[in-house]
Amino acid sequence: MILNQSVIVDIKDIIDKAKDKAIRLVDHQRTIMYWHIGKRIFEEEQEGKDRADYGNYLTKFIAEQLEPEYGSGFSKRQVELIRQFYRTFPIANTVYSQLSWSQYKLLIRLDNQDKRDFYVAETIKNNWTVRQLERQIHSNLWERLLMSNERESVLAIARNEKHMSDAKEIIKDPIYLEFLGLHREASYYEKDMEQAIITHLHDFLLELGNGFAFIARQKRLHIEGDEFFIDLVFYNRLLRCFVIVEIKTTKLTHQDIGQLQMYVNYYDRYEKKDFENPTIGILLCAEKNNAVVKISLPENNKTIIASEYKLYLPTEQQLIAEMKKEIEKHDYEMELPTS
Repeated sequence: MILNQSVIVDIKDIIDKAKDKAIRLVDHQRTIMYWHIGKRIFEEEQEGKDRADYGNYLTKFIAEQLEPEYGSGFSKRQVELIRQFYRTFPIANTVYSQLSWSQYKLLIRLDNQDKRDFYVAETIKNNWTVRQLERQIHSNLWERLLMSNERESVLAIARNEKHMSDAKEIIKDPIYLEFLGLHREASYYEKDMEQAIITHLHDFLLELGNGFAFIARQKRLHIEGDEFFIDLVFYNRLLRCFVIVEIKTTKLTHQDIGQLQMYVNYYDRYEKKDFENPTIGILLCAEKNNAVVKISLPENNKTIIASEYKLYLPTEQQLIAEMKKEIEKHDYEMELPTS
């Protein structure tokens, strides 16, 4: 008798899904338990609020009583996290089943409520793992999006309260590619970076932003006997358009911008359907002169974006410096006389 192997595949899929669901349910119940424990600790703290250092005494006392019986999950450090968890999320219906306790531990360390709301919404919407959430926080996704967008707009998009209409609302500048494993001091060619991106495509799509899907690599174009090759082609289902990515491992030139504009024009004229939006082009470059980019493009340009890539995550000091530069630039532009 010849057995159909598909039945085994289907049964294994059912088992794996059931196991995953059970793990999620157990983790959520643990998170709810921690929330209630945190609430009880908070109530006890209020009773002794007039006593100096009562909070520290209380968490130490609870850990000493619980850890011998329930294990390291109730160490003093863990009890302090549980207390902070309730203080950060005091409303019961903000404890989402889609978020794990490990993800909440990352979120309670954030010092800004809007930032925390953003990462909660993005994690749920994109089904981020703990590792993905940790990387997005460490790569300062919130701050990078704020550099080119209003706070309210970033939050509204994350919560699905607003539909994206502009590529700059999701495409970041700079883009961090530390996961490629390329070293900034080493020489490499554009094809090496392209291959590294393909190898780490999932991480690259995550860094690009929401809604991206891979279409082609080294897409060949025939134009009146001449051949051209586009590095990478994606489609964004939220913006409903093709997205062309050209890689430049050197400083960006106006010729690079012209080349990408030609590719964008080609896709708009020969690939785009009537119901789709204009094609977007991204120049992923090692260095750029913003003034050259601005002058090389039409004033109402919304389809060509130049974004620098970084092969390492920024330090906190570097991020603060970048934020200050953006603020000073914005203040300067606001002071310029209008004609």
